[in-house]
Amino acid sequence: MVLKTMTTLLMSAAEFSNIFSVLALLLCFCGMILFITRFLFYRNMMVLRVNGEDFVFPTTLHQVPPRIPQMNMMKVHIPFTFKLLETSTSSYSELQCCMSSQVKYGVHVYWGVKIRELHIFLWRPWSDLRNACLNGEFLRGYYQYPGPQLERRAHLDQNITLKLDHPLDLGTPPRLCYPLVVVLFRTDGSENIHPDETVALINVIHIKDSVCTLPTSILSQYLKQANGQLSCLKQLYLATGNPGSYEEGEIPLAVAEPVEGGPGPMGHTLVCPTNEDSTIWNSSGEQLCVVCQSFPLSRALLPCRHTCICASCFAKLDRCPMCRGPIKSYFCIRGEEYMPISSNTKTPSSHSSWYNWLHHWDDRLIDFLGFQR
Repeated sequence: MVLKTMTTLLMSAAEFSNIFSVLALLLCFCGMILFITRFLFYRNMMVLRVNGEDFVFPTTLHQVPPRIPQMNMMKVHIPFTFKLLETSTSSYSELQCCMSSQVKYGVHVYWGVKIRELHIFLWRPWSDLRNACLNGEFLRGYYQYPGPQLERRAHLDQNITLKLDHPLDLGTPPRLCYPLVVVLFRTDGSENIHPDETVALINVIHIKDSVCTLPTSILSQYLKQANGQLSCLKQLYLATGNPGSYEEGEIPLAVAEPVEGGPGPMGHTLVCPTNEDSTIWNSSGEQLCVVCQSFPLSRALLPCRHTCICASCFAKLDRCPMCRGPIKSYFCIRGEEYMPISSNTKTPSSHSSWYNWLHHWDDRLIDFLGFQR
């Protein structure tokens, strides 16, 4: 009797094991069908993550890069312009430059300025800097020779020649002194100046000599705002042409990046037009995107600062087409109303009910199997 009962139980267990095997097989089959369907519906690369490891199933379809954040930009007015004039005789004995201003301002020139002390001075509050410039105390004891100190009214482009009759002792590279620093600062009073207004433009200039034979050029330009913020002015690289050489009437594009390491809080990156009546958003003119050659370029890429693509091509790239550097963020230099509105663009809610049902059960199956979506 006992033997018969055990035999019956074993037969029942065998029958149930067959049913479980069939159910497991059907479950695996359904899972495979759902996985393949999901694979075919998506237009990007499918990545299956199991236990923290990535198993990538490549497709021939285009891979959509992750969303790249847009920088919040703010226009700021720069009342000064300063540039070097390209001449073959640029040297300590004759250096020609051109400057203009829309306000009353002062020009102070310093030869052989100590680098560390200059940057310490630039982080002082604007009221202290202005008083030091007006009283002749700016950088006192930290430069080798003083240059011209001028008070000027607003004017258009005017050329000025800087000369030094004494030899500078700059030492061997890496040097601890800048050859030349030219400071342009407002002298029209500070009562009605907005805190974000630019109040000083500091130009650091390298001059070619027998030790450091690099061409004479502007090493860096710093903007001082009335609120104390210090930013480094950097040119954008347009798709065509040299950013430092502009045709008559063309507006150079630049971005002012807040200098790190100062005592004040970091501000937003600032887009800086050099003319009060200009609008930087339309200054790209008719230059076209280097990728499609159809739409006008409208986006500046960061950190490389290449301005070379349109909004349509930007969505398909994760690297700059000019330098192949990674795109960390971007900002727009003009409106993008040129982008066509596609009438057949589908939103996720436009899928049919059977697709949504299939997608729902696919997600539940992936969760049940322990995969991470």
